[in-house]
Amino acid sequence: MGQEDLMNTAEDVADQFLRVTKQYLPHLARLCLISTFLEDGIRMWFQWNEQRDYIEATWSCGYFLATCFVLINLVGQLGGCVLILSRNFVQYACFGLFSIIALQTVAYSILWDLKFLMRNLALGGGLLLLLAESRSEGKSMFAGVPSMGESSPKQYMQLGGRVLLVLMFMTLLHFDSNFFSILQNMVGTALIILVAVGFKTKLAALTLVVWLLAINVYFNAFWTIPAYKPMHDFLKYDFFQTTSVVGGLLLVVALGPGGVSMDEKKKEW
Repeated sequence: MGQEDLMNTAEDVADQFLRVTKQYLPHLARLCLISTFLEDGIRMWFQWNEQRDYIEATWSCGYFLATCFVLINLVGQLGGCVLILSRNFVQYACFGLFSIIALQTVAYSILWDLKFLMRNLALGGGLLLLLAESRSEGKSMFAGVPSMGESSPKQYMQLGGRVLLVLMFMTLLHFDSNFFSILQNMVGTALIILVAVGFKTKLAALTLVVWLLAINVYFNAFWTIPAYKPMHDFLKYDFFQTTSVVGGLLLVVALGPGGVSMDEKKKEW
């Protein structure tokens, strides 16, 4: 079997998977995508005093402002999750969660930590895809913006979401001379490029989902660490953030790459 035949067979398997799961995949994708916000909102409730004291000590902002920060994170994240899962005011919920990401990026000094910044941007990419999914074809959030050919804001959201999602995988690359690491880097880089440019998108995104799930369960097994150890919270945070990116990739599988992609352009050739 040649390389082209192998690729066609793999695409047929991906298409068959999509046909079988098309009714459930968007729901699973949304649940995975909001999982990090859901977990963080619950954590704000159970670690209220610790979070408030950390913000108050770090920023010297006083008891009241630190309390407001924790309250905004708790209500904003849990409220946004409820709206998204119930499919009510999804666009407003997405903008609210974008604001939470921006607020946390500054408050926790993520802006100066490249790894965490890239993961937060990847999380934002998942929200962009969710925003694109929630956008009805007949209505525009950008009223008054002139149309650019056959493209639409939804298609550019899908493009932006795909590009931001791949930032998660750049944080997983290992720069050493180990053969397995080199092979993993080569395969991973090829897949993220395919997703970013929108070529063989569903197959590449589905492959990344499987790969990322395996890495997540193996490296971020927070349930094996006692809850009182700091590593437990660190791995738990990593696990749910990675799960959210998996949700974004599942949306790519369910929705396709959108109009601004090589897969779409191939239809015109």
